[in-house]
Amino acid sequence: HITLTGDEQIQTRPIGPLLRSLTDLGATAIADNANDKAPITVSGRLTGGKTTIECITSQYLSSLLLAAPLAKEDTEITVTMLNEPDYVQMTLDWLDKQAIEYQNDNMKHFKIKGNQKYTPFDTTICADFSSATFFLCAGAILDADITITGLDFTDSQPDKLVADYLRAMGASIEIGPDSVRIRKTPLKGTEIDMNRTPDALPAMAVTAAFATGATKLFNVAQARNKETDRIACMATELKKIGIGVEEFADGLIIHPEKSLKAADFNGYADHRIVMALSIAAMALDGESTIDTAEAINVTFPNYVELMKKLGAKMEMNNT
Repeated sequence: HITLTGDEQIQTRPIGPLLRSLTDLGATAIADNANDKAPITVSGRLTGGKTTIECITSQYLSSLLLAAPLAKEDTEITVTMLNEPDYVQMTLDWLDKQAIEYQNDNMKHFKIKGNQKYTPFDTTICADFSSATFFLCAGAILDADITITGLDFTDSQPDKLVADYLRAMGASIEIGPDSVRIRKTPLKGTEIDMNRTPDALPAMAVTAAFATGATKLFNVAQARNKETDRIACMATELKKIGIGVEEFADGLIIHPEKSLKAADFNGYADHRIVMALSIAAMALDGESTIDTAEAINVTFPNYVELMKKLGAKMEMNNT
């Protein structure tokens, strides 16, 4: 058997539906503390079969889709609810590139042939839109003219929608064959259904704080089950700089204010919250601090370096 633990944040994230589906398909997957969270112990081998799963996060389904082709027998997966379907599409795109045989009925029912295999490959991976989000939002609210290269808008990454969100708020965005240019223009509040892009919630919440008029970010309840409860955390931190925030079950309404102030922020050891708050700090007069900033190393260890190359006055304090 294998035991998977994870850090403190990982141990707060529910994975019960995935554990039960793995067990349905022949493995044994048990939460050691009987709480549907890590640490977990997994044993046996996936044999195939049938399972039904409710996916509050797309990661459950993507995990099963990647593993099922290696099972001895065929697998059928019925999906009763799915957040973030675009992330599953990214997984399916890679299965297609690997010539994996499966059937997909509108993301509600999958049949995957068993006893398949993956093969080695060489390819170029396009840039990450989730990481680019912070530079897009920075360009929208700061006195900057930023061009990001290596982005492929034909890719299935859902976070490319951030460009559409910002354009809807009035940002100046020019999309080229493999790049995007963004320049500051006056932003206006809007309503954004963020179910497909929960990782963009922190950055979009900050961007909304510097628009004119209220912005509603909604249909993103799964953001409460990421590294942190990102809805509650962003509401708390934006209030520190003087922003009016209404928090509800699946999102936020941000009410910008003219008089804002620098603050000492809590980063909650969440890489996306730290980077989002750094954008807010750059847009404010005075010096702000963000604790647990080392969390950015999870996905973007050279974030500070790249921002400084664009002129940001930002330092990582490692003491």
